[in-house]
Amino acid sequence: MDKRQAIGSWLSGPRAAMEEAGADFGYRGEQLGLPEDGPGSLARPGRRLGALAVDWGLCLLIAYGLITDGYGQATSNWALLIFLVMSLLTVGTLGFTPGKRLFGLRVAHLDTGTVHPGRAALRTVLLCLAVPALVWDRDGRGLHDRLARTVEVRI
Repeated sequence: MDKRQAIGSWLSGPRAAMEEAGADFGYRGEQLGLPEDGPGSLARPGRRLGALAVDWGLCLLIAYGLITDGYGQATSNWALLIFLVMSLLTVGTLGFTPGKRLFGLRVAHLDTGTVHPGRAALRTVLLCLAVPALVWDRDGRGLHDRLARTVEVRI
């Protein structure tokens, strides 16, 4: 192994280095019983972040235009509260927020396929704390999804 390969495996992470060594991890979502691609497959991080950005922008726009009439710390606090309420209502009833729908995603329970409002509440509160959403497993699911036993899938 030359130096470029060693640096490349370091930059690409331990998973890539193990795959080059011959380990087979399968595809993301295989352990959850989800298809590799197409409807019902695990949502990719780019789509999930895009949906989150749309939802946050919508909540920020509502807070800016209807509540605070200017941008400041209060606007961000109101936007977080609006995001919490919007996510509770839409994920708990429909299974998706406006941003998730725009990006073709929905939240599903691992066993039943639909999200109970209690699980949606747990997932949303943990998502608003931000730290659980930044800790991912090897399937790409955040800690907030693992604790609520939910997964974001493509529609």
